[in-house]
Amino acid sequence: MKYMDDKNKGRAMRRLKILEGQVRGLQEMIMRDTYCIDVITQTSAVKQGLSNVEDLLLENHLEHCVHHQMHSGQANKAKEEIIKVYKLKRK
Repeated sequence: MKYMDDKNKGRAMRRLKILEGQVRGLQEMIMRDTYCIDVITQTSAVKQGLSNVEDLLLENHLEHCVHHQMHSGQANKAKEEIIKVYKLKRK
């Protein structure tokens, strides 16, 4: 089974590459001794970006993986995974 369709994979990869650039930018900001609040603003943007990637992955998981599990007699596994992700997202 393919876990992600090409469209979602492309979206996730594009967002991760943007985040990679933002993290490199943070490193440069620290090296240049940038004002702390400016760095914190950028770290917040990175956290939000990661949260957006998680949302995309969760949406994909629900649409594809959970759907497949529910229709192939693995409803309990689907339920356990949803609860696990729910708990992780609450942290």
